[in-house]
Amino acid sequence: MNSTAAGKTASTAITAQAAAIPVLISLSFCHLLNDLIQSLIPALYPLFKEEFGLDFAQIGIITLAFQMTASLLQPTVGFYTDKKPQPFSLAFGMCSTLIGLLLLSVAHNYLAILFAASLVGTGSAIFHPEASRVARMASGGRYGSAQAFFQVGGNLGQALGPLLAAFIVLPRGQGAIAWISLAALVGMSILTRIGLWYRARSRPSQTAAKQARVNTHGLSQGRVLFLISILMLLLFSKNVYSSSLTSFFTFYLIERFNLPIQAAQVQLFIFMASIAVGTLVGGALTDRIGRRPMIWISILGTLPFTLALPYADLFWTGVLTIIIGLLMASAFPAILVFAHELIPGRVGLVSGIFFGLSFGLGGLGAAFMGYIADSHGISYIYMLCSYLPAIGLVAWFLPNLTSRNKEL
Repeated sequence: MNSTAAGKTASTAITAQAAAIPVLISLSFCHLLNDLIQSLIPALYPLFKEEFGLDFAQIGIITLAFQMTASLLQPTVGFYTDKKPQPFSLAFGMCSTLIGLLLLSVAHNYLAILFAASLVGTGSAIFHPEASRVARMASGGRYGSAQAFFQVGGNLGQALGPLLAAFIVLPRGQGAIAWISLAALVGMSILTRIGLWYRARSRPSQTAAKQARVNTHGLSQGRVLFLISILMLLLFSKNVYSSSLTSFFTFYLIERFNLPIQAAQVQLFIFMASIAVGTLVGGALTDRIGRRPMIWISILGTLPFTLALPYADLFWTGVLTIIIGLLMASAFPAILVFAHELIPGRVGLVSGIFFGLSFGLGGLGAAFMGYIADSHGISYIYMLCSYLPAIGLVAWFLPNLTSRNKEL
């Protein structure tokens, strides 16, 4: 009798896990669409620079506008939805992105570009915390792999954005941006269906909700806050360096190697594609070797390659950026799952803070580096940022939560 019940329970668990796979695939695809639209904005910087006569500082401020909007709103959205889940907020966020895209296609001055970019950032702020929660719900217990699979959709979208800009928008002009709004419409349709799935599972019992918030690692509140600060510092290292590549890499290639715009955009696509692969591999390795070792490898392990990049020729620049993308991207699933374990039961808040911090640091870094590029040249940015992965040494302070949970 007991074996039969156990078999039924196992069968139910397998069925539930299998049923969640379509949700993860749909969610990752919508993340692709969301981040494709986001990455389109930096890819359009050469168009905006020429058409509106912008300098590098103004370009950095565009990045700051849409990334800071996402940064400030995401923790607020996550905190609210932890208490009151909003299944259809995912589709609403994509609607904000749609409006931002349409406005961007008809913007006639710099302020209009900033406003449109802010709406795209708002849509992203609403999307990420709830989408991360749904990915965890659909994970079947493999949290690192689920977060990586969710994240890799975003990375692929970021990789495709420069290609769309190079081969569709840039040859046809600013008005062609409106065609990309079709991607937002598709995303809204899929996210509405995901919202229905989410709504059916977003009302756990009070007992289950309390169990989800139980501290299983035995760390004091002060220690948890210290470790969250360490994770944020690691994220700072990763995202500011990544922002130097996503925002200014095409200008760097054009200036240093005299590449045409389309060829530079293809190089940016290759870098973004390596980030997508690194994220997926990093998530699987995180579940196998643990969060702490993965963070060590992915951030500190990047240092020799970032130090070599400013002195490389065109061929080795391409090779080094692929390696940097593979290694550095693998950190985020490990950092996010580590943070979820430090603060159990607050998936929306933690995801909002870390996705928001990711956008905010990237935006601030882009604005700061824009001023540096105007005064010292674009190549100086990569010499300055090459030391950022050394911050990965602070991963030494992170405990092994898996072994602590087993002891407790």
